[in-house]
This record gives sequence, structure tokens and C-alpha cells, in this order.
Amino acid sequence: DDGMNRRTAARLATYERQYRSLANELSELGFIVAGSVASRPNTCGKQGCRCHGDPPQPHGPYWHWTAKVDGKTVNRRLTDREAELYQEWIANDRQLRDVIAKMREIAANATDLLLEQDLQQAERV
Repeated sequence: DDGMNRRTAARLATYERQYRSLANELSELGFIVAGSVASRPNTCGKQGCRCHGDPPQPHGPYWHWTAKVDGKTVNRRLTDREAELYQEWIANDRQLRDVIAKMREIAANATDLLLEQDLQQAERV
């Protein structure tokens, strides 16, 4: 049984190291923003404009950020620099979600192991 406890302790230590490593990754992340950035052409309200011609020649393309805020879809037109920043922040948000998913998986493995160990100890009493 001592070999089992050592193996369990070694596995738990590995899970702990992996978990801490992922937590450190989170501390290195920059700002996060949800949503998406896309480049889209636009049409204007002027009837004689080329964007309403045949064939239409829309204006732009222009950068737009789209996200859900308080349950409503929000769109914001961006400059090239703002689009660059939003793309970085959105990538950070994706990385955050990926790291948290890995942390949950490791935590599930560790807690399963701890619960199994706890049950075995309770049965010995």
C-alpha cells in the first residue's frame, strides 16, 4: 500500500505542477476582450453614390468589432490600429479560455484521485 501512496502522491504532485504552470500562463496574459473583428464594405445613404450603382462599388472595407454586451449585439467601427489591438485582446481571451479548460481537466483528474484516496482511507478505518 505504501507504493500506492507514493504513486498517488507523485501523480498529485505532477497535477499540481501542471496546474501551477497553467496559472502562471494566465498571469502573463494581457487584456482580454470577447467578440470578433472583421473587415466589411459599407454602403451609404446618398442615392446617387457609386455604392448604389450597377454594379455596386461599396465604400471601405472598414474594420468592425462585434460582441454581445448585456445580451445585445454591439458593433463598433475601428481604425486600423484599433483593429490590431482588438485582435490581440481577442486572441488573449481565446488563450484564457483554453488555459482554463486545461486547468479544469487537470483539477478533475486531481480531485478524482484525492476522492479515491479519501475513500480508501475511510475503508481502512
